[in-house]
Amino acid sequence: MRVVSGDFGGRRLKAVPGVKTRPTTDKVKESMFNMIGPYFDGGTSLDLFAGSGGLSIEAVSRGIDKAVLVDKQRQAIQTIEQNVAVTKVPAQFEIIRQDANRALTIFADQAMQFDLVFLDPPYKLQKITKEMTKMVSLNLLKNGAIIVCETDQFAKLPEVLPGFTLWKRQDYGITEVSIYQFEAGD
Repeated sequence: MRVVSGDFGGRRLKAVPGVKTRPTTDKVKESMFNMIGPYFDGGTSLDLFAGSGGLSIEAVSRGIDKAVLVDKQRQAIQTIEQNVAVTKVPAQFEIIRQDANRALTIFADQAMQFDLVFLDPPYKLQKITKEMTKMVSLNLLKNGAIIVCETDQFAKLPEVLPGFTLWKRQDYGITEVSIYQFEAGD
């Protein structure tokens, strides 16, 4: 695994040991960022199931100002910390060991809002539409926020979801990437 492009391009990243975490391949990551960017002019991102932290590190490498990474596994947090150290800009990352659902409530209490969100939960635990709906109800998304969902091909995320427009969808073998844009109501 490596950072594909941007300020940290080419730097090697570690994967989380064991089989509980499935890292996004470099090919899928590059395609994903080409769909949503490929570069950013600031903003804050959230990776709710951060794993190795590769998506957030890529986002900061490509111009996101600050990335918030959440994972509940101790080994994932240790791997994220090691990978963030490779960037030499740890102040641009906030690493939180927490359950995803609880983290959303904490962010609401802190009045945080995000421009870019990565949702790549374990394939067996996918509750992506529920999490997106909760983010809206907790006012965690800025108007125009991009939500990048990585699932297996069986997840079948909806084309219509209140408050969101399905922007793009692409298959990569067993992996499917769905990109939504949030549109705040009046």
